Amino acid sequence: MVARHDQTTDPDLLTALLQARRGTAFFARKLNELSDADLDGPSLLAGWSRRHVVAHVGYNARAIARLIEWAATGVETPMYPSPKARGHEIDFGATLSPIALRNLFDHAAVHLNVEWRDLPADAWRHQVKTAQGRVVPAAETVWMRTREVWIHAVDLDNGATFADIPAPVLARLLADITGAWHTRGTDTGLIIRASGPSGANGDVLTFGDTGNPGAVTVAGDLAAVAAWAAGRSADGATATTGTGQAVGVPAAPSWL
Repeated sequence: MVARHDQTTDPDLLTALLQARRGTAFFARKLNELSDADLDGPSLLAGWSRRHVVAHVGYNARAIARLIEWAATGVETPMYPSPKARGHEIDFGATLSPIALRNLFDHAAVHLNVEWRDLPADAWRHQVKTAQGRVVPAAETVWMRTREVWIHAVDLDNGATFADIPAPVLARLLADITGAWHTRGTDTGLIIRASGPSGANGDVLTFGDTGNPGAVTVAGDLAAVAAWAAGRSADGATATTGTGQAVGVPAAPSWL
């Protein structure tokens, strides 16, 4: 039997798909390291157990698959009926038996991968709508999923850290987060500097209120700054005033 391959031949999209698939495999590994009893433990997300994280990641794959079906057929298929329905779905998923919860993640991930694989090359440009109401090309779903699986693998609180996330993913994540802050104006008085690999080189990535000499600068290596910006941890990050005086690292603005 001839193996089936992605229909797209776009090299950037193929690279993005590989990053998403690697993230899915990483999440699966961290999940499989947990015993059934461990699933009842807390995650790094306030109010969520590990069960909630697994349910969310599983249902997220199903939701993104609906967007790919939309791109393929032209029939509008929203990610979720409503934000309330999404919350109820996660709460229900968290009550599943351990084997059912693990199967939810596995089967949903395989389904999404098949939808991506079989999407015709030209359909990746078709417009779909995210749960937040953004209209994006279907290709954007790959980044949407990449972000979910890598970050939530850390949220399982099973030894994974932002240092395990590939540098190109961290760099794009930091750009996304700081971009959201800039749009809302919540980055006023903040400069963000991340050093170390950014995917292409070792340059320092700089974002924020760079024209403000009185701004507080939060700095550190890329993984530490991304973890801080995502609201997970301030470990490894430092903060200084415009005059170079060290201060406590401020809480990162909300980005979702």
